[in-house]
Amino acid sequence: MALTRRGFLEASAVTAAGALWTPGSGRSASAPPDFPTDIPVYRETYRNWAGEIQVDGMWTCAPRTPAEVVTVTNWAYGHGYAVRPRGYRHTWSPLTVPAGDGSAGRTILVDTTKHLTGMTVLSTGPAAAVRVQTGASMEDLLGFLEQHGLGVTNTPAPGDLSVGGVLAINGHGTSVPADGETRTPGHTYGSLSNLVLSLSAVVWDAAAGGYVLRTFDRSHPDCAALLTHVGRAFLTEVTMRVGANQNLRCVSTVDIPNSELFAPPGSGARRTLASYVASAGRVEAIWFAFTDKPWLKVWSVAPTRPLTSRPVVAPYNYVFSDNVPEPVSELAELMLNGAWALAPTFGQVQYTTAATGLTATVTTDLWGPSKNLLLYVKATTLRETANGYAVHTNRGSIQRVVSEFAQFYQRQLAAYQSRGEFPVTGQVEIRVAGLDRAADVDVPGAEPPALSAVRPRADHPEWDTVVWFDVLTFPTAPRAHAFYREMETFFFTNYRGAYAGCRVEWSKGWGYTDEAAWADRTMLTQVVPDSYRQGPDPTWNRAVATLNRYDPHRLFSNPFLDVLLPGTS
Repeated sequence: MALTRRGFLEASAVTAAGALWTPGSGRSASAPPDFPTDIPVYRETYRNWAGEIQVDGMWTCAPRTPAEVVTVTNWAYGHGYAVRPRGYRHTWSPLTVPAGDGSAGRTILVDTTKHLTGMTVLSTGPAAAVRVQTGASMEDLLGFLEQHGLGVTNTPAPGDLSVGGVLAINGHGTSVPADGETRTPGHTYGSLSNLVLSLSAVVWDAAAGGYVLRTFDRSHPDCAALLTHVGRAFLTEVTMRVGANQNLRCVSTVDIPNSELFAPPGSGARRTLASYVASAGRVEAIWFAFTDKPWLKVWSVAPTRPLTSRPVVAPYNYVFSDNVPEPVSELAELMLNGAWALAPTFGQVQYTTAATGLTATVTTDLWGPSKNLLLYVKATTLRETANGYAVHTNRGSIQRVVSEFAQFYQRQLAAYQSRGEFPVTGQVEIRVAGLDRAADVDVPGAEPPALSAVRPRADHPEWDTVVWFDVLTFPTAPRAHAFYREMETFFFTNYRGAYAGCRVEWSKGWGYTDEAAWADRTMLTQVVPDSYRQGPDPTWNRAVATLNRYDPHRLFSNPFLDVLLPGTS
C-alpha cells in the first residue's frame, strides 16, 4: 500500500504518548504459563528505530527491581524462554530481536525503562562517580549529572537511549584532544563503556542451580567482556566514572565545499576536517546526498561565554532538524511512493533547510553546559536507516581517511545515478573520536571493553584515533543494500595494513548482501571477529567464552547472536 504523508510522519516520529508502540496495561488473561504473578506482563509490538524490524505480540514485562529481573530470568530458564532487555528501541541492528525471528514466541522482553531508572552520585571531585540503573535514559542521566556539576565528554546525540543499551554497543560521541589539550580527570575520549567502574549483571550460578545477580569490579578479569556485551548479557546497574562538567561552544558552518573540507592531504586546502580536529578536537560533518557543502559542527571547550555565542539552557536546539518540515515531508512522501529520482532535490532541500534554519533560529553559535550542546537529536527527527563503521588510524592520517571515503562515495553515488538509481536519500555523518583506554578510569588492573569497536589495536599502538562513518537512507530505497554492500567492501579493503583498520558499528547496519543487512555469513563469522583478532589477539575469543560461561543456556541471545557470538561446540 502506498505510504501517505501522514504515514510517513508517523513512521518518522514518536509522540510523547508513544503513538507507535504503546503497550497494553495490566496483565494479559493469557499470560505465559506460571509467570510470576506480581510482575506486570503484556503483549507488545517491538519496532526498532527505522521500522526495519517489527515483531508483533511479543510478551513484555516491566520488573520493578533487579531482583525481579532475576526472578523473570529464572522463570524463563525453567520454561524454555529467551530473555531480551529492552530500552527505547533507538537502534538499527538485530541485537535485541531479529526481523522474522521464529523464536519470538518463546521470548520475553524486559522493559527496563519503567522502573530500573535510579541514579545516585557516589562522589564528586577528581574521582567522581555515579551509580545508575540501566533503564535510565541518557538525557535523564546527563541532566542529573549536570545538577551536581558533573558531565561526560563523549555521548551519543539522541537522549532517548537507555544507559544499558548505550553500554551494550559502546555508544560514543565525537571528540579527541585538541592540540595542546589535556584530558580532564574523570573523562574519556573513548566510548561510555570505558567509564564503567563496576557493573551488576544477571549470571548463571551452577552452585545455586539458577541465575543470580553478581557485581563485577572493573579490575575483575571477566568484566571486560561485559562492558560492551553486544546483547549477550543483562546488566541491571553500573557505577561510572564521571568528571567536572564543562561548558562547550558549538559553531556551525555551511559554506565549506566538500572538495575543501574532505580534500586530499597535501592539497593546500585550508579548511579541512583535520584542521578543525586540531583546533577544537570535536567535530561532526553532515553531508546531505547530492550536495556540495556539508553542515559542519565544531565544539570546543569554553569555560566562559564567547561574545558572539548564544547561551542555551536546554538540549535539542536545532528545531529545523528535530521536527520534519513540510517541504521535506512532502518530498519524502513522493519518494516513498516511487519517485526516487527526486533524491538529489531532497538532499538540496535538506541542506537548504539546515542552512536557513541555523540563521533563522540563531543557532550557528551556541554556548552552554555540555548536555545542552551534546544532545541534539530528538525522537521526532527523520527516521532513516544507516550503516556504520569505525576506521582506526593515527591522528596524522585523519584527512587521508575522510578524503579517500569522500572520493569513493561520490564515484559510487554518480555511478548509480547514471543508471537512474538513487539508493541514498539521506546524509553522510562523519565523527572523530578516541580509543577506549583503560587508564582513563584510574582503576589498577582495568582492561578496555573487550568487544568495543574502539578497543585499541594491540598490533598498532600508534593508531590513536577512530573516524566514524554513517550513511543514511530510507529503508525502502531501491538498491540500497547493494550500494551498502559495495561500500562495506571498500571499508574493509581500503582501510587495512599499516595505514588503517576497520570495525563495524554494532548498533548500525553492516554485514550486507545485495538484499539485506546483517545477512552476509562471512562477515558475521569471519570478517567481523577477525577485525578484533589481529596481532594475533585472543581477546575476542576470550570474551565470547566468558559471555557463554555466564549464560551457558543462552537465555540472553537470539538467532542472530547465535551466529555472531556462537556457543562452544
